[in-house]
Amino acid sequence: MAPQKVPPQVADFTVLPLTLPSLPSFPKPTTHYLYIRPQDLNIPHPDSPRSLFIANVPFDATSLHFRQLWADQLGGLRVEKVEFEEESRSRIAEAAANVDEQNGVTKGKKNKKRKRGRVDPDEQIENEETRLPISWDRELRKSGSSAVIVFVDRTSASAAMKAVKIALKAKQSITWGQDLDGRLPSLGSDRYCTHHQLSFPSAKDIQLKVDLYMTRFAAAETARAKRLARLRQVPDEDGFITVARGGRVGPARIEEAQRKAEEQKEKSKGREDFYRFQVREKKKQQAGHLLKAFEEDKRKVQEMRRRRGGLEPMS
Repeated sequence: MAPQKVPPQVADFTVLPLTLPSLPSFPKPTTHYLYIRPQDLNIPHPDSPRSLFIANVPFDATSLHFRQLWADQLGGLRVEKVEFEEESRSRIAEAAANVDEQNGVTKGKKNKKRKRGRVDPDEQIENEETRLPISWDRELRKSGSSAVIVFVDRTSASAAMKAVKIALKAKQSITWGQDLDGRLPSLGSDRYCTHHQLSFPSAKDIQLKVDLYMTRFAAAETARAKRLARLRQVPDEDGFITVARGGRVGPARIEEAQRKAEEQKEKSKGREDFYRFQVREKKKQQAGHLLKAFEEDKRKVQEMRRRRGGLEPMS
């Protein structure tokens, strides 16, 4: 059965066939198809005008692959950087979080919500110095993933797209990973042997990273506590004070809790006579109690006289 012919254009994508060289595990070359188009200018990113969007990226793709592809086989153009799908998602999520925080924290905005759990740049803990050593020497891509190729300027991006169409029209053979042997970490069994070695770093290196991480963590906790303390004390433009969660405290002693309860009880008593009508009502109640007690005592005296009889005059 003859292979199905692939159209040169699918929607707004230009289809570029790549020749994947033979490998020891598969000794026959095969064809892989890249789907390329200019980056959507509606995407709010400063690099969009000088970028190309590529779908169906090969699983072993690296930045060096795409730099070599355009430098040596597609017009001799210079690629500034390559942003793969996983990196793009991370960047978009971070940008969205920053926008939400600016809308929530900046004074004068209607939305007063604050993002909980956010860490200031001064409180950043994890970076290359504190991150644990990697156990893989090379990243692999998901099947069918995408990437954004950013060129040095807008003219280069336009020329790169033209070079793809010219190569397609001329039926030029494009080899994936040409002249990259020895310039990238090996795949296959060598990859897993290296992974096994990297999975057991020295205890000294691990201890240094852990110590540095814990030092930065303690400093970040202190900075965060100070920031929350300031938020508790400073009212916003509407006169409200932010309710900020404080640090966790240990259980109070029973005596201390009882003392606090008694103080609160005394304070509550002082608030009972705060209003004038409360004072009047309380005086009326006291007068009523006194009158009732007087009438009760008067009744008791009369009862005692009745039982003893009247007083007899002396003869």
